Amino acid sequence: MFEVWAPLASSVDVEIDGNRHPMTRGEGGWWSAEVPGAGHGTDYRFSLDGGPGLPDPRSRRQPEGIFGPSRVHEHDRFEWGDDLWHGRALPGSVIYELHVGTFTPEGTFDAAIGKLPHLTELGVGFVEIMPVPPVPGTRNWGYDGVDLWAVTENYGGPDGFKRFVDACHRHGLGVILDVVHNHLGPSGNFLAPFGPYFNPSAASFWGQAVNLDGPGSDEVRRYFVDNALQWLRDYHVDGLRLDAVHALHDARAVHLLEEMAVEVEALSAALGRPLTLIAESDLNDPRLITPREAGGYGLAAAWNDDVHHALHVAVTGERHGYYEDFGRDVTGTLAKVLTSGYYHDGTFSSFRGRSHGRPARHVPAHRFVCAAQNHDQIGNRAAGDRMPPEALRLAAGLLLTSPFTPMLFMGEEWGARTPFLFFTDHVEPQLREGEGERRRREFVGHGYDDWADKAPDPGEELTFLRSKLDWSELDDDAHRAHLDWYRALIALRRTHPELTDPRLDRVGVAHGDDWLLVRRGGLRIAANLGPVPLTVRTGPGNVLLALDPATTLTGSELLLPPRSLAVLEAG
Repeated sequence: MFEVWAPLASSVDVEIDGNRHPMTRGEGGWWSAEVPGAGHGTDYRFSLDGGPGLPDPRSRRQPEGIFGPSRVHEHDRFEWGDDLWHGRALPGSVIYELHVGTFTPEGTFDAAIGKLPHLTELGVGFVEIMPVPPVPGTRNWGYDGVDLWAVTENYGGPDGFKRFVDACHRHGLGVILDVVHNHLGPSGNFLAPFGPYFNPSAASFWGQAVNLDGPGSDEVRRYFVDNALQWLRDYHVDGLRLDAVHALHDARAVHLLEEMAVEVEALSAALGRPLTLIAESDLNDPRLITPREAGGYGLAAAWNDDVHHALHVAVTGERHGYYEDFGRDVTGTLAKVLTSGYYHDGTFSSFRGRSHGRPARHVPAHRFVCAAQNHDQIGNRAAGDRMPPEALRLAAGLLLTSPFTPMLFMGEEWGARTPFLFFTDHVEPQLREGEGERRRREFVGHGYDDWADKAPDPGEELTFLRSKLDWSELDDDAHRAHLDWYRALIALRRTHPELTDPRLDRVGVAHGDDWLLVRRGGLRIAANLGPVPLTVRTGPGNVLLALDPATTLTGSELLLPPRSLAVLEAG
């Protein structure tokens, strides 16, 4: 049975092997047709009012890319091997974010499977995959996706993704998929002819906003909710990261995010395993992650960039753009985010030119996903440069002993030197030629005026190839030592419940100009952020883990080398 929603069309045909078969209009603008002999593997298009054939808005597979036909793909044909998988809860876990195309030299799901033992040995609990729907060309971050129900053939198509998820589960790893519902890519977006999918008066930096609250929006909302359920149900994914939810223009009494949370909760009950929704939002609004019974949307977690910004400023010294507010009182800012979640909780944001956010100290800290690095904070730098390893080790010490849900970005655990650049492969000349200029405008808009002319051309293949991880770096002693530090921190987090305690009111922080002492139950995390040795009064105890072997505890005083960190157990 072929079905499509096209409420404004006078006639709709399904086109197969050059033949068009009339469809019958049903209730609510849905059209349907039975075509004898069609089934799994059949290529097809839809024609509206006699026009050219277009891909199915709910296409499960696009074997020839975004401009080719859709292909019938029956999910229940895949043989899963994860029958013993009962899911994984977010609290207490560490997330590992990766981009499939640059994670391995081959850039495929099957190649990524070969690296899963590395992740289990690292100790993470979830793998977060950047978006996988079809995109223009052969390389893209994924946020230019169209055909949102399909999986790009560049990585291995729908069954390739299922093999990856299946393998993750057999390795004890949950899978979170990054999905983009706030816009579609500019190339190959054929939704508009089918119905009122887009808001005629609202847009974002990335393109026209979707229609969530105007005429015809009931089915548009259903399109995105059903899309979320598909990934969780048919691909066995354990959670979704919802891209830039602040760009979802929805004035309804029940926001799309709340509607989605309700549906996902019902699916979780039916499947008998936890399902997690994580919002990316720059609103600093705890209502996103407040339970619905308390008037919130009921999402499981949200990215918290304030923690990233505070860490980044503290260990790198950068103060440009949106980092400015976080550099005025570095240790005081760190103390605030570690005990309050948000730094901007109603305070004035100089970057925005207004007050921003609301308090969130009542929220369990595991609902904040926090990182020292992620795809945005690296890839949105002109050179795609990562944090220097010595700074990253210090930031990791503070992050992985924090009450939040930590997230790592691929390669950070061994101090990868390869950049992660912004790359695209647009096939239309005007998009390919205009991408570099669009990126330059974005740099200026974020306060990176001096970087505007330094970014490589996103459309050059070399930009993509330079972004691939170099796994041979793990043969180097310095990289192995960096990896050992990460493994030790994650192991410490697993064995000491104080470190996963999400109660912000149980985090105590003392600080001076260059030092920080964090109290987590019976543990103390002491950090020297400055360039000279210093002594911190910690009380008696034992040093469990130290970034620098020269760290010494004498009585109640800890001598910390410059830019170092130690974890102590109170005596």
